[in-house]
Amino acid sequence: MAARDNLASELTIRAYRPGDRDAVVALWERCGSIVWYNDPDRDIALWRASPNAEIFVGEIQASSGGERIVATVCVGHDGHRGYPYYVATDPDLQGRGLGRRMMRHAEKWLARLGVPKMNLMVRDTNAQVRDFYLSIGYKEEPRLVFSRWLTLDGEPPKEGPREVGTLACTITRLEMTEKPGRPAAHPPHGIQVALLRARHPTVAFYRFLYNSVGADWLWYERRAMDDDTLAAIVQDDAVEVYVLYVEGVPAGYAELDRRKKPEIELVYVGLMPEFIGRGLGSYLLSTAIDIAWTYEPSRLWIHTNTLDHPQALPLYQRHGFVPYDQEQRIIPDPRLTGLIPAKG
Repeated sequence: MAARDNLASELTIRAYRPGDRDAVVALWERCGSIVWYNDPDRDIALWRASPNAEIFVGEIQASSGGERIVATVCVGHDGHRGYPYYVATDPDLQGRGLGRRMMRHAEKWLARLGVPKMNLMVRDTNAQVRDFYLSIGYKEEPRLVFSRWLTLDGEPPKEGPREVGTLACTITRLEMTEKPGRPAAHPPHGIQVALLRARHPTVAFYRFLYNSVGADWLWYERRAMDDDTLAAIVQDDAVEVYVLYVEGVPAGYAELDRRKKPEIELVYVGLMPEFIGRGLGSYLLSTAIDIAWTYEPSRLWIHTNTLDHPQALPLYQRHGFVPYDQEQRIIPDPRLTGLIPAKG
């Protein structure tokens, strides 16, 4: 008992940081917490973007020096009930009180926010996990759980288990067949902005825009292109790149592809990390839509996937895009292939 108490008391619990990603996902893999239809990077992005959720990691001193992540809990709430996910402890250290410490930390976080109760779901076949929650004071309650997949057809993803080093994502394609009947977009009040077309942008400048905007969302396709292939696309007269400047500083861009007339694809639209959350994304998207409709296309379409910013899909729908197709895809993790540097 003394060894158990000592280890639990040595645990340092803190909020997740971006540099924790590889250690956290590796821990989840070891604990069997990742199933093929739940992508951990998507889950992390959703929790970090939510004001009602937090990811906590537990560290102990490593024998080689420094700290080692050995436990996690992700916790969120709906304003009335709290819910834990990815409650994970290093398999070599299970049974030594670390899981209890993580859960108590999550409970205290909820209590400080005024959330009165924690709910959780356990498969009835998972006796080990069920017994753990019973041992730390949770009670089994007679409730029915209902669920529904929020895909276009209401069915679960059709892909099977993925290989280590790959990412699962769902691509959603959306279209707009009529010009929006709304006033012209205006930038947020008090912010000096300019939207300028970059005619025949150099490959270096385009890569700066693409890499800066897309790194956090794992945009990798254009990184994989050689310079000649990329130049042939972005310097085509029918491809229009519009750069958003804020106080004279590049803040994001939108790219329209008119090569397949009479339709237009809004290929990319996004902001650099420092400018997210200031109302600029809606302005950039609205303005790009307005520019596209000056060409009177048969339709304007766009696609997003579950690796993008969590608000991308609802933002597109609020602006009038309607989903018409979905596809599940498994891709190599671009951080492991070297296309996108892993954050340390």
